[in-house]
Amino acid sequence: MPVIAPNSPRQRRKEARPSELIAAALDQFVEKGFAATRLEDVATRAGVSKGTLYLYFDSKAALLKAVVEDPIVPVLDEGEDPVGSFDGSAAKLLHHLLAAWWTHVGESKLCGICKLMVAEASNFPEIAAYYHEAVIARGHGLIRRALELGIARGEFRDIDVETAVDTIFAPVLKLMLWRHSFASCCGIDHEPLSHIEKHLDIVLGGLVRKRR
Repeated sequence: MPVIAPNSPRQRRKEARPSELIAAALDQFVEKGFAATRLEDVATRAGVSKGTLYLYFDSKAALLKAVVEDPIVPVLDEGEDPVGSFDGSAAKLLHHLLAAWWTHVGESKLCGICKLMVAEASNFPEIAAYYHEAVIARGHGLIRRALELGIARGEFRDIDVETAVDTIFAPVLKLMLWRHSFASCCGIDHEPLSHIEKHLDIVLGGLVRKRR
């Protein structure tokens, strides 16, 4: 039997398969929806057999969880550090969090998962609940901490934080849904980061404590 060198193309290909399968699944889920996606189609798109896919993922639900965990959760992990050590105002921190989310998720293929979850939530409540816990709740938590920081410092007036979290993130959600729905036929009539910037300027006008 020939010995395969540690860095041979064959071994590198084997190690790359999980990420290739996740990338192929993301494409299929966004294009066809979760229900219509077949595992054999994912395997074909990744250039492997269906049997190879089952070596890494035992079900379509497990594959969808991997699509969330592998590329999106690390973005949230990175976002947690700036909240605790951000050198600047709470307003600038909010700008940073929303801009970073759009840059890493909104402008990538990951943006399509948002539309996928909205479309499939009622059909697959367990998967929707997982996405809510792993992504939505954590993302809201980052914004919540930034708001609470601003209130504690006296930069923001005392507000209903939970309502403010939804209000602040709503335009980002709208942009992600628009990109994978109306944008294909109606186009994009604004630059996303500029849109987010203007939205925050309006919101912060109501948040900032007025000087006496």
